Amino acid sequence: MNRIGKIKHNVSMTKDQNKRSSCPVSCALDILGDKWTLLVIRDILFKGKQHFRDFLASPEKIASNILSDRLKKLEECNIISRQRDPLNARRVIYTLTEKGKDLSPALHALIHWGAKYDPQTNKQPCSLQHTGRMSET
Repeated sequence: MNRIGKIKHNVSMTKDQNKRSSCPVSCALDILGDKWTLLVIRDILFKGKQHFRDFLASPEKIASNILSDRLKKLEECNIISRQRDPLNARRVIYTLTEKGKDLSPALHALIHWGAKYDPQTNKQPCSLQHTGRMSET
């Protein structure tokens, strides 16, 4: 089979067929394992960010094209949802779905791990917007 045939075959594969394995860690990393995705989720979950420009203002300085890609991927995976801002129809609001909110314990574990093993970590408390609880970071 030539190179073009292989490309066409790969495009027609379903998401499940593209998985590296059926290991839950591997499957989670297929969605969350890049440099930016968990930071976007962090910004929604802990910092209350909802708009595209809000995410661009994060200290990590994500590029707009990468942010667009990650938001689209998270929406396709049903981790975030998007809707028109009722106050400004030209803007979109991003919120976590139940599936996205279920990542909260994993992010808490990463926060605690990072704070424990990186002395330069910001240890200021961070508010959980969807629950109203406080969490140490």
